[in-house]
Amino acid sequence: MQDTQNNKGPLVSFILTYYNVPTDMLRRCLGSIFALSLSEEEREIILIDDGSDVSPISEISDYIDRIVYLRQKNGGLSVARNVGLDVAKGQYIQFVDTDDYLLRGPYSHCLDIVRYHNPDMVMFNATDKDDAEVPLTLPEPVDGATYMKHNNLRATAWGYIFRRKSLVDLRFTPGLVHEDEEFTPQLVLRCEKIYVTESEAYHYTTRDESITTKHGRKWKLKRLNDTEHILFHLQRVGESLPMEESKAMMRRVNQLTMDYIYNIIMLTRSLQNLEERIARLEKKGLFPLPSNNYTKKYKVFSAISRTKAGRKILLYTLPMMKKEK
Repeated sequence: MQDTQNNKGPLVSFILTYYNVPTDMLRRCLGSIFALSLSEEEREIILIDDGSDVSPISEISDYIDRIVYLRQKNGGLSVARNVGLDVAKGQYIQFVDTDDYLLRGPYSHCLDIVRYHNPDMVMFNATDKDDAEVPLTLPEPVDGATYMKHNNLRATAWGYIFRRKSLVDLRFTPGLVHEDEEFTPQLVLRCEKIYVTESEAYHYTTRDESITTKHGRKWKLKRLNDTEHILFHLQRVGESLPMEESKAMMRRVNQLTMDYIYNIIMLTRSLQNLEERIARLEKKGLFPLPSNNYTKKYKVFSAISRTKAGRKILLYTLPMMKKEK
């Protein structure tokens, strides 16, 4: 039986990061959290304004007494999230991007698991619809290493609610593109009891201004360089772990390496760039990709990418990205 009701402090701290998001979206995000089945004592909302051009505080005056609002110099998503983690008092943490929002029914299913089953983490799915159904079944819990050994990990940090104590000293690395890819695998391996639900509990919104929609050359190169940094870091972490956890981490590293090679092709369309980056992977022992049967896509891609001729085929046959304006 769970022990959350006997512990002091809020049940959940919601960490919201804000940077130049339309205030109607921010209000929608806040409203979705206040609509959840949580009392004032169970809920903590921390809004980190990461140096937006104009503070949204005048537009959310009716909420301001019920949230923790912090405004800081622009430092990026990782810095903002880390500030939230340092401030949070909740037993559990939920990250929410302020252009997105939570869906009451499916998310309440996840909260029920938190309340009554004492998990370290509850995973859920995202959707672009508002009428997501609530699952009627409860999945069997699994430890982090077992999950990562047998599944493709969804790394987005808003895709799960997790126990704050599981973090220990883990934080996001400032300045990285897709910093979740480095953070989430390490967090999952620290969790002994994970519930992987089918709840479509998070409404994800795609905006033209979003960081995930940038396509400039400078950003593309930074994304690739940051992914390489993450790969090498996770590899080092994996080498220091016990055997089963190391196997789990290396599956994630191998899959992320496949994605990295794919993105080199898609973002640069340069054989020279591809071969230079492949050489660095090979030097670190991350290439050729091991011929493990993780997924059909992985098995085919790892086989084709092993030779230079195969990589040329990938370079000229993979779908082209839309040309920049």
